[in-house]
Amino acid sequence: MDSNNKMEMANKAHEEIPGNPSTATSSKQKLNDRSNGKPLRVLSEEDWKFWMHNGYIVIKNAIPREQAKATADFIWEFDEKDPNDSETWYAPPRAEMQMKELEGTGMVEVYNNQFLWNNRQMQRVYDAFVDVWGTEKLWVTIDRANLNFPLKPGVEKKGFIHWDYDPETKPQNVQGVLALADQTDENMGGFQCIPWLYRNYDTWKLTQPEDRDRFQPNITELEDKIVKVKMEAGDLLIFNSTEPHGIRPNKSGDKVRIAQYISMMPAEEENEELRNWRINSWKNRIAPEGYAFPGDPRNWEQTKYETAELTDLGKKLLGLNNW
Repeated sequence: MDSNNKMEMANKAHEEIPGNPSTATSSKQKLNDRSNGKPLRVLSEEDWKFWMHNGYIVIKNAIPREQAKATADFIWEFDEKDPNDSETWYAPPRAEMQMKELEGTGMVEVYNNQFLWNNRQMQRVYDAFVDVWGTEKLWVTIDRANLNFPLKPGVEKKGFIHWDYDPETKPQNVQGVLALADQTDENMGGFQCIPWLYRNYDTWKLTQPEDRDRFQPNITELEDKIVKVKMEAGDLLIFNSTEPHGIRPNKSGDKVRIAQYISMMPAEEENEELRNWRINSWKNRIAPEGYAFPGDPRNWEQTKYETAELTDLGKKLLGLNNW
């Protein structure tokens, strides 16, 4: 089977939904319920209770601040924008986004650069995902970055709330966001979610019409339950995939939200197609394809940058080496 066919198979499940195609949409393995008796590596007991109740948790200092800044500097460079010149911030998108709700949210189509892999292979980042999954055998998602710019004066935009997977399928999955700059101002965009709906989904859905959008809830009566999560550079946020979430609009006027999407899920070492796709993606700097992934028409990852060097942990997280 050639690499194009492998890629097609890996992406098939993601043609019509937003979720990242570098891993499966759901795991056969359930999220950690602590029944295995293994001690937590990063989360405290208080963190664990918060995680179970709210469906998200912030891991402080998952990577050093200076590493977060170095990654942010690279993302500015890759996106051909100048942090000190707001005139460069509002260039038209390079490729059309099929998922219209993500237009203008600042997605940066970079996936396999060394800076991104440095963050994925950080021990503390990995250990946090080991805590929520209860297994050491994980694969990391090959995902992108985000530069969420302030809305121009007079532009109105509401942050949309969505699921990347139909919650009716009870997906066993988590997602993650690494802050690459401080996001302590609620007005500057960033992650938002509705823990109340995460907890009460089964009863809430009984009040909704049969033909409701399975991926985007009507939040008209839930506006007051939206939580705007504040983060500092180097913090990692992990959330359950059944958590309704989104990026809030940046109304700060002058602050830019910078982030990298990182998640992990149980390795599927027997899935040769997916493993081969992942290795090819890393080695040849190939971007995922899908409903929410337009790619970079400049092909800068292939033409300007080398294949990222992986640590022993990174090789296992990719699927190059077995656990």
